[in-house]
Amino acid sequence: MKRLLGALCLIAAPVALAQTCPEKNLLYWQAFPAGGESDISARHQQLILKKKCPAIETIIQYKPGVGGAVMWNQLNALPGDGLNVVGINLPHIVLAPFEGQVQYKTEDITPTYWFHYTPDALVVAESSPYKSFQDFVKAAKGDPGKLALGGSGINSANHAAHERLDSEFGIKTLYVPYKGTGDMTVAIAGGHITGAMGYSALAINNKGKMRALAVAMEKRHPLLPDTPTFKELGVDWVDGAFRGIGMPKSTPPAARKRMSDLWAALNSDPEMKELAARSGFELVNVGVDQMDTFMKERIKVYTEVAKRMGLAK
Repeated sequence: MKRLLGALCLIAAPVALAQTCPEKNLLYWQAFPAGGESDISARHQQLILKKKCPAIETIIQYKPGVGGAVMWNQLNALPGDGLNVVGINLPHIVLAPFEGQVQYKTEDITPTYWFHYTPDALVVAESSPYKSFQDFVKAAKGDPGKLALGGSGINSANHAAHERLDSEFGIKTLYVPYKGTGDMTVAIAGGHITGAMGYSALAINNKGKMRALAVAMEKRHPLLPDTPTFKELGVDWVDGAFRGIGMPKSTPPAARKRMSDLWAALNSDPEMKELAARSGFELVNVGVDQMDTFMKERIKVYTEVAKRMGLAK
C-alpha cells in the first residue's frame, strides 16, 4: 500500500496539459450528501474546471443513500454522451456487492480517473472526554459495545476500518452507518455518537470542533502534528479510501480518455494542489491507461478485506 501510494502520487500525465474542454455543461453526480469529503473534492474540481473551461458549467447533482449504492445502481442508465461523470469510491464499490444487497456489481462500474486518497482516522468531538487514543481504548475495554462510532455507509472504507480497529486493538465498539460524512459530522457534534472511524480530512475540515486520536499514515499528518499514527501505536496500518470518477459503460473510449486527461489536468493545477493539501486530501493520478492494472490490484486487496469482514469466503 505504501509503495502504491508513493507511485501514484508521482505518476505524471503529460497529455493532460493539452486537454480539450467539453462542448457542453458537465453533469457531475455525487453518491453522498453535500458536506462530506466527496462533496468538498467535487467543489474544488468545479472551481478549477471553471478556470480551465470558462465556457461551460459543472453542475453537481446529488443522489445519496445506501453507502453510495443509490447512485451507483443507476450509473449505467445515464447517457453515455461524455458529459455525465459520477463520483465513485474504493473500497466501497468492491465491498458492497459481496453482501448482495446492492443492484450493481464491481464490474458494472467503469472507473475513469482516481484523483485522491484520504487516510483512515479515529475522530471524536473536541469536547470528548477521550483526549488520547489510550483514553479511548481504555473506555472501550471497560464497557464493550457502549462506544458508538459513525461511518459513511455499510461495507464502505469506514466500515472496514471500524472492523479493523476493533480487531487490532481487542475492543468492541458499535458501528453506526450514515448516508455521508455531512450527516455524521452533525451527529458527532451533537453527542449522538462517540466519534467516527472516518478520515483525516474529517478532523482537518472541522478544526476546533473535531479531534483526531490516530491516523493510518506512514508519518504524522502535517496538519495534525499532535495526532499519532497507528504505526506509533503498535499496528502497521496505512490505509484509507480512494475517490474518483466513473462514466456509464456506453461512453465511447475516446470520451473516457478525454475526461481522464481533463481530470489529470485538474490534479496538476497548483491551486488544486493547495486546496487538496488544505483539506487533507492526498492527490493520486490513475487514468484510463493505468486503470486495469490498478483495479486488479485493488480488487485483490479488498477481497481479502471482505473475507476479514465475513462478507466473502
